[in-house]
Order: sequence, then C-alpha cells, then structure tokens
Amino acid sequence: MNAEKRQQIFERLQAANPSPTTELEYSSTFELLIAVILSAQATDVGVNKATRPLFKVANTPAAILALGVDGLKAYIKTIGLFNTKAENVIKTCRALVEEHNSVVPDNRKALEALPGVGRKTANVVLNTAFRQPAMAVDTHIFRVSNRTGIAPGKTVLEVEKKLLRHVPKPFLLDAHHWLILHGRYVCVARKPRCGACTISDLCDYKEKTEY
Repeated sequence: MNAEKRQQIFERLQAANPSPTTELEYSSTFELLIAVILSAQATDVGVNKATRPLFKVANTPAAILALGVDGLKAYIKTIGLFNTKAENVIKTCRALVEEHNSVVPDNRKALEALPGVGRKTANVVLNTAFRQPAMAVDTHIFRVSNRTGIAPGKTVLEVEKKLLRHVPKPFLLDAHHWLILHGRYVCVARKPRCGACTISDLCDYKEKTEY
C-alpha cells in the first residue's frame, strides 16, 4: 500500500470519528492503568462493569493496596484471569507507592517494570494518558493492519513498528483508537462488514463482502 492510500484511509477515519478514545472508563491516569491491566483477554464492557464499583471505593494506589488481594478479587471476580490480575494489581500499586510517589510513570521502561504491565499495556497508557506516539497492537489492530494492507506483518511487534513508520504523522496519536474501533465494529474477524466500511475501496482485502 502506498502513502497516498494510507493518507486517504486516515482522513476518512478521522472524518467519521474526529476525537476517538478508549472505551475503557477512567477518570485518572492511574484508573486507566488499572483498567488496561484488567482488560487483558477480557472485554472493555466487562472491565467497566467491574471497575465502576471498584473505583468508587478505591481509585488510588494506596486505596487499592489497602483492599488487599482478597478484597480486590471481590470486585474483579467477573473478569477472566482475575486471580492473577488481582495479585499483579496489588504488586503494581505497592510499586507505585514505594517507588513512584503514587504517580504513574510516563516512560516505557518504568511502566513495563510494573507487574502485569507488558508492552501493549504500556503503549495504551503512553498513548492515551500521555499522548505519546505509541501503538498498542491487539488482535483487532493486528487483523486490520494485515487485512487492509496498511501495515502487514507476521508478528505484533512487526505490525507495531510498521504502523509507527507508515501512519502519516498528523494521524499518529489517534491511529491506535481508529484501528481498534474499526476492527471491533466493522472489520470484524469472521466476516468483515465491507459494505458498511468507509475505506473499502482503499483496502487491499480481496475477498470483500457485501454486508
């Protein structure tokens, strides 16, 4: 795919959704970090249902730390892998209190040093909270990047690097959100909704559907 096509694709995605953002609910950088940790192999809807009551009673590192692992589990038990996630969140809250003065760090190295925070989680926080040009490649973005031809790659890291290199700079900060929403609602896994797609004529996917 050439640069002109990519430019047109992101112009259209921007026109359709000028201010995209995550569907996770949060009111602080710390809440976003916890929500993203909990969202691994879970839906944003499911995470939001759990964090709404949780954040009402505990939305700081010290407050969640005070709940303890068992206290936290009571709030997140509906989320997949909640046992492991509860332990990681408590460890992360302890690290934030003891090493970062309860402030979420704004650099990749410090973020990835937190328990339960991998490259993808760090990228979401860096991009969404700190507005840095990071690209969190999940299954939706991996699929859309390969299927459309925007940034084909065999691995998540390869797709991430290609997106950072090929997405036109004016769109780089919001590209992550446009692509994930496109993959979640239009370019879906089993049968993409090509008939409802605003970029279908620019897309390299050969087996287009009418729906």
